[in-house]
Amino acid sequence: MFVEGARGPEPDPSVISMLKGLSPSTLGHLTDFGFPRGLRPLFTPISFAGPAVTVRIPHMDSAAVHAVMDVVKPGDVVVVDQSGDEDRAPWGSLVTTAAMAKQVAGAIVQGGVTDVRQLTEWRFPIFSRTVSALTTRILGVEGAINVPVVIGGALVRPGDIVWADDNGIAILDPSDAARWARIVAGKEAAEPALLDHIRAGESLATLSGARELLRRNAAEEQ
Repeated sequence: MFVEGARGPEPDPSVISMLKGLSPSTLGHLTDFGFPRGLRPLFTPISFAGPAVTVRIPHMDSAAVHAVMDVVKPGDVVVVDQSGDEDRAPWGSLVTTAAMAKQVAGAIVQGGVTDVRQLTEWRFPIFSRTVSALTTRILGVEGAINVPVVIGGALVRPGDIVWADDNGIAILDPSDAARWARIVAGKEAAEPALLDHIRAGESLATLSGARELLRRNAAEEQ
């Protein structure tokens, strides 16, 4: 059976623009939630942010990946859940050409990608678990578009903001994205001065607060 759900909420363009100038690794200092594990960028440098359009396929049948290209909008990020299959590649030069024609911002593929020479040359931003010559087939047995999926252990819903760079991927609830963007921007703005203090020979443990936390823990144990 094929299921096509509704698009998620459209993001605030100013928040997307702000995130593109920041790194999800800074968010990783602040929360443990929303980080897909085990996926790697096909090339670096890489950076993108945009609303998720999700696709779920049954292992080797990637008909829904082709179908999603009829519904994507410029700036979307396509997120492909392969139902646990990490060996086959549902994404190659044909899908990339369609995605680029629709001005898709990037893609996250739970399994493999193929035609890597072309994808790298074209600089289409994509994360995947593997590179594979074994591909999926167009069977049309079943699939789903714009349904909740799980990628690298992280839930991704239609319209969630996918934010990625060389360091990895973060998934943001669109209702909370502006708040996180402001917090991350403030933290990154403060970092140059912190680096200057470290270069001047000041204690990293003191500046970060690690020394004080260790002192308190030691006092509590006595």
